[in-house]
Amino acid sequence: MLCARRLGGLRAGLRVRRVSTRWSPVGAAFTVQPQGRRLDWSGERGGLFGVPELSAPEGFRVAQEKALRKTEQLVRRVCATPPGPRTVLIFDELSDSLCRVADLADFVKIAHPEVAFREAAEEACRSIGTMVEKLNTNVELYQSLQRLLADKKLVESLDPETRRVAELFMFDFEISGIHLDREKRKRAVDLNVKILDLSSAFLMGTHLPNTIEKRLLPERIRHHFELAGDHAVVDSLRAEAPDDLVREAAYKIFLYPNAGQLKRLEELLSSRDLLAKLVGYPTYSHRALQGTIAQSPETVMEFLEKLSDKLSERTMKDFEMIRGMKMKLNPQNSELMPWDPPYYSGLIRAERFNIEPSLYCPFFSLGACMEGLSLLFNRLLGVSLYGEQPTKGEVWSEDVRKLAVVHESEGLLGYIYCDFFQRADKPHQDCHFTIRGGRLKEDGDYQLPMVVLMLNLPHSSRNLPTLLTPGMMENLFHEMGHAMHSMLGRTRYQHVTGTRCPTDFAEVPSILMEYFASDYRVVHQFARHYQTGQSLPRNMVSRLCESKKVCAAADMQLQVFYAALDQIYHGKHPLRSSTTDILRDTQERFYGLPYVPNTVSLVCALCVPLGLHRYQVGGCEPERLCLAWRLPAGRVLGMPGRFRPPAIPDMRSLSSCQQRSPWGVGG
Repeated sequence: MLCARRLGGLRAGLRVRRVSTRWSPVGAAFTVQPQGRRLDWSGERGGLFGVPELSAPEGFRVAQEKALRKTEQLVRRVCATPPGPRTVLIFDELSDSLCRVADLADFVKIAHPEVAFREAAEEACRSIGTMVEKLNTNVELYQSLQRLLADKKLVESLDPETRRVAELFMFDFEISGIHLDREKRKRAVDLNVKILDLSSAFLMGTHLPNTIEKRLLPERIRHHFELAGDHAVVDSLRAEAPDDLVREAAYKIFLYPNAGQLKRLEELLSSRDLLAKLVGYPTYSHRALQGTIAQSPETVMEFLEKLSDKLSERTMKDFEMIRGMKMKLNPQNSELMPWDPPYYSGLIRAERFNIEPSLYCPFFSLGACMEGLSLLFNRLLGVSLYGEQPTKGEVWSEDVRKLAVVHESEGLLGYIYCDFFQRADKPHQDCHFTIRGGRLKEDGDYQLPMVVLMLNLPHSSRNLPTLLTPGMMENLFHEMGHAMHSMLGRTRYQHVTGTRCPTDFAEVPSILMEYFASDYRVVHQFARHYQTGQSLPRNMVSRLCESKKVCAAADMQLQVFYAALDQIYHGKHPLRSSTTDILRDTQERFYGLPYVPNTVSLVCALCVPLGLHRYQVGGCEPERLCLAWRLPAGRVLGMPGRFRPPAIPDMRSLSSCQQRSPWGVGG
């Protein structure tokens, strides 16, 4: 991550953006309710994210056609350009022109409250994705880059960043099948487009709730679910519900297999395998792991098996402890089931360390947490966060806040759109989206990055601000780590800007932010009771940190299970049995709790929504191209088949970094 204080050679060519009088303190933006800011859809309005064409759903077609026309012009230009640094600049501009539509559309298609916008964005994603696949097998385009990299003197004259970006673009071509004959290249494009369609359809299906006739539910638990006529609607696992029967019912109904989804999953895995074999890899996992630290599926599985062996004894102790808590509260039904660990491990933490969330929430108002983040960034990086009023039509919901990220000497670095609050049909996931990557433009200006942080926090009320649980606060810090990575990772080329870095590194800034969220020297600067102003006591922070060690082995074991299942699904084909049977066997081998018949764990996105991998011309954000399993204990991030190791930071490095207080001597 390149801090804005150290822009080096870039700085001389940049025009500094000065402070604006439109900015307001960040805390106020999240403390005041959005009354009087209701979106006015009447009259003339600007477009989403300030893009003029996107004032209406039809604008996506205009934007995509404009991007495709520019793409054709850039392809002609780069093919006619003598090999040199300008070749890489044009390639990056080509990548940027596609990503500026694709990234934005990728967010809008899942988050916009209007169906027409979502559908238009979905079509734009498909159109741009298809173009990307064609470009990745365009021989003339490939040869323009190959001429540069084949000239040893020219390569030696390139600066390290330019050389690396050129090599990444070449890698795009190589794993996309540029070496194949024309007919096979066309087959590769067709397979990629099919994968795009299957992925998109599967993703949409994962957001749908399951329904059941309400007469089939015990009467005493029906009120826990939304009722629609004669049916109950189950849209989540209700993992924190105190009633065992509520959690059991939610688990079995929410994860009940959908025949259409299972068929799409099998087609998706089969198509990925066919694509991998077509371009020269034994499995899709081999293709996805190329160029990563792990390098091969064999290395990944060896690591997972060794880790699982090391964890097994501690995991069994954790399960025994959880089982004991369940027996204490429900002696008639003490068998430990997959819907139990999140709830009962939370009870154990609360009982052992007195960390009932209701004791902490009053100290973590959203406004105070945002002020704390701004203060932390200012002390560490010379960066402050300010609220800015969006223009008419710029945001998709009235409660979205826009933040300007401002450096003390460099000026405006970019924008963060904070879509933090719950609303109907909004995905239940906390995540970071790149809308526009930063890059140095030919005119000397720096293209400012734009990102969205999406959370699911409760709204404030007239007498009560939005209060965060400790887990919500930590998630906020984690996602803000991604956002600041996007703001501060200022590179000449958007293909490698911010979170568009090697997958192995993508989680490092966000994991580091979690450590700040647990450091009393940081927390006591902002965590104050919203009514009394009292600071959060040091012993409460200490108890919270200690509680995280409870059942940590079981939590890690679950992540090992997710990663192993990912590798098996994207390993040797044809699969030895059905995806559901493989799920059952892998769960029993790598997790330890019994598989529940007639359930699946595919509740999030086993898909690449756009198919625009980091290693393809589109260069979109690796974090979203994911196989994510949303089970009770959390999620796994990473590309399909691409192993992202469980978060085990080097504690020696982190502790040495944190020995000095970010607030200065005695902070």
